[in-house]
Amino acid sequence: MNRILFTDKVHPLLWESLSAQGFDCYDGSAATLEETERLLPQFDGIVVRSRFRIDEAFLSKATRLRGVARWGVGTEHIDLAAAAAKGIAVLTSPEGSRDTVGEHTIALLLCLMNRIALADRQIRAGQWIRAGNRATELKGKTVGIIGYGNMGQAFAQRLTGFGCRVLTYDKFRINYGDAYAAEADMETIFRESDIVSLHIPYLPENHHLVNHAFLSNFLKPVYVINTARGLVLDTTALVVHLETGKVLGAGLDVHEYEEMSFAHLEPDALPEPFQYLRRAENVVLTPHIAGWSHEAEEGHARVLAGKIRTLFSVH
Repeated sequence: MNRILFTDKVHPLLWESLSAQGFDCYDGSAATLEETERLLPQFDGIVVRSRFRIDEAFLSKATRLRGVARWGVGTEHIDLAAAAAKGIAVLTSPEGSRDTVGEHTIALLLCLMNRIALADRQIRAGQWIRAGNRATELKGKTVGIIGYGNMGQAFAQRLTGFGCRVLTYDKFRINYGDAYAAEADMETIFRESDIVSLHIPYLPENHHLVNHAFLSNFLKPVYVINTARGLVLDTTALVVHLETGKVLGAGLDVHEYEEMSFAHLEPDALPEPFQYLRRAENVVLTPHIAGWSHEAEEGHARVLAGKIRTLFSVH
């Protein structure tokens, strides 16, 4: 019987599904890193979120491990090269939260362009400002999507009906344009976009991809949306371009100052660029929740159950 170690709490559907398929599941969500490493030799697979760094030292203790099932999307805390060298498969479940991310990205964009968050704060403070809160229509704008995987595609699908033009660039794909977005090079994205939305993973080569030079390349002032990973965007550079007006506004669900677990951030202790974002009227901030919905939790469970079953069925 294949044994699966759960290092984090997840939706119970995954445990129930794996148990029904004949897997022996073990709850290690309360175990420390040291305790978890002592348990590893007993298991064929582990289900993780982002509580531990799954590095070479961690994997070296997992002598019978066949797979790491990452609940969610990002793998920046997993040493993919070390896993591959040991023949350990790394599974992720972006399909589980793609719809949630697509909807949240739309929400950030509309909230920003329609000044909804600002107007709400003003009314709560006793202010009734109408002319100063005129909206900018999405209709007729060109949206540039960077990264056209599950999340980028879900966002593009939800733009249907808004009357905008959608372009996308993905350096890992070819011939990927579809009914929702036209494939484009970055030069076209820079030249024609009114809005840019980020949907790329964090990789070393993507660190601060959106920096001063990147933002300077846009020929028109743009709105910037980031529901991907905080470290792909240089906050200091973003602030500079917000101040000059090159960036008309920003909707940020992820932040480069987050902890590895993405579960915590101390706003008052962060540097001035983040304090600027907190004060700015043309910035909308959410606490890394774009992929977190009631439906997504069950979705991740269903996706991983299928992928784990497939992995072990071919061994």
